[in-house]
Amino acid sequence: MPYIEKIATNTRFIPIKFVTLRYKSGKMRKIELLAPAKDYDTAVDAINCGADAVYIGAGKFGARHSATNSVADIARVVEYAHRYNAKVYATLNTLLFDHELEEAREQALALIDAGVDALIVQDMAYCRMGLPIELHASTQTNCVTAEKVRFFEEVGFARAILERSLSKNDIAEIRKATNIELEAFVHGAICVSQSGRCFFSRSTSERSGNRGECSQPCRLPYDLTDASGKKILSGKHLLSVRDLDLSESLEELILAGVSSFKIEGRLKDSRYIKNIVAYYRQLLDRIIARHADLRRASIGESSIDFTPNPAKSFTRGASSYMLYGKRDDVASFDTPKAVGEYIGRVKSLSRNGFRLDSSATLAAGDGICLSSRNGFCGTNINSAENGVIVPNRMEGIEVGNKVYRNYDHRFTLALDRSRTKRTIPCSAILALSENNITLTVKDCEGIGVVVSRECELQMASDAEKMAATAQRQIEKTGGTIFSIREFEISGNEYFAPASVLNDIRREALELLRRKRIERNLNHNIIDDDFSARYPSNVITRYENVTNHLAEEFYRRHGVERIEPALEQQPTIGERVMVSSYCIRREIGECLKEKPKIKGDLFLEHGTTRYALKFDCALCQMELWHLN
Repeated sequence: MPYIEKIATNTRFIPIKFVTLRYKSGKMRKIELLAPAKDYDTAVDAINCGADAVYIGAGKFGARHSATNSVADIARVVEYAHRYNAKVYATLNTLLFDHELEEAREQALALIDAGVDALIVQDMAYCRMGLPIELHASTQTNCVTAEKVRFFEEVGFARAILERSLSKNDIAEIRKATNIELEAFVHGAICVSQSGRCFFSRSTSERSGNRGECSQPCRLPYDLTDASGKKILSGKHLLSVRDLDLSESLEELILAGVSSFKIEGRLKDSRYIKNIVAYYRQLLDRIIARHADLRRASIGESSIDFTPNPAKSFTRGASSYMLYGKRDDVASFDTPKAVGEYIGRVKSLSRNGFRLDSSATLAAGDGICLSSRNGFCGTNINSAENGVIVPNRMEGIEVGNKVYRNYDHRFTLALDRSRTKRTIPCSAILALSENNITLTVKDCEGIGVVVSRECELQMASDAEKMAATAQRQIEKTGGTIFSIREFEISGNEYFAPASVLNDIRREALELLRRKRIERNLNHNIIDDDFSARYPSNVITRYENVTNHLAEEFYRRHGVERIEPALEQQPTIGERVMVSSYCIRREIGECLKEKPKIKGDLFLEHGTTRYALKFDCALCQMELWHLN
């Protein structure tokens, strides 16, 4: 091992083999908490708070154009994550054009050299590049059917990332038909369109969601009109849906077959990441503790020094979306912005303040928003004493207004001051003799080191005191990733100076750290089964084959005809969205339930107009670009 050369000459490193500790024998199913990472700092925060893996964008070709990182920084994330067996997935999940293929391949190879554990991809060109790495099929590949997911399994993908709108039953059917790892979003923003089949952003601008530059037109206000132009609803955020929160459904998802639980938010800051990751970590740990066949996908224990609460981070309101079947009440018509936690209604007004009808407490520095007749309005709190809340301004505040706190000053301070650490439990055995000190340290996985130092030791005046002193010194692991939980000593009739014990402890823990980093984590690199056949012999323009390598891939797997990709065509007259969400259902006008509103419906924003079409057999809504 390369680090042996750096050991002091008076120290011997003795390689030893340890059996695995803590984990039960038999087949264990790994459960992974997967967190977003905007950059190195948020990745570290996610891992410290208990993430088993992070996903992060490289310099180009990721679905969040503004969340990019150098290969060098990603290598730093890998080094930090691998200390805890946590994995790092790089997002290369945009469509590629022919002139970008070589650059994309070079970037993929650089990421592999940096040590990432998998690439998350949308474009099948990566399957033709001969990359020696695990591949995950992005949600952008439209993982909506068992047939589709089974195909990805057959052609070499280790994991499929499921479409957000799938129901629990849909997921169970996919699990029944496949053996591939299944990853599901459990928290964060929801794309109202089925992933990978959205051209909405391109219909309004040059920015494409399939190319990592979505302009989020679904969050804009629209008028809902009929064929005559009559406005049914005006200036409402009709395509803006609430945020996903499946925190109460994790165990059901595990039973349905999901093994990786994904938090959305590669543009979110460290406060959000700390809070949400810590929250889901605690929930999953409780579930794992109840099932003998489950275990965490990484190791280490996080010492969370705040009480996580997802309502106190960015949220448009919580929704289970379509997990329990087609639902209404999933939209956020009044605002696409963060609403926050509901804390009560305005009970009464005074000249410069108001009282709530609840016992909720506000504090100076908090931010609130209120639902008023004119939509949502927001302000900050100047003071809150004796039940009287004095905001920065009173405009729009009336008796009966619902009040939401979208910024909790005290909670934010707690997050900023948090010193959450993640440590790996270890055992230590110290052996003293007349002319030798030997320290054996092994972690919870059974990875261990032995450091032995020859030196002359005098007899101790008090053997019990020596044992206590030795334990105290060996357990001083504060600046490391380790925590000594078990300690044994022999030969404590000999006296070992504290300075020597500290030195040998530091040496042993550094050796253990390096040994953990240098080992290889298990990866599931699968060869393409060329006999696998795509579920259809036609690739439509909506499936976006945008380069010759992707075309070769599909033809090799039985596709006979490939239409020019809509991604490279004008969208006028085309379907630009397919959604499991339905505006008719949301407003109580489902076509299956004797609606009052008949005929065609349209969405208008400025001069741009879209036709709404409803496929009741599939219970889907389509958006067609008219002008």
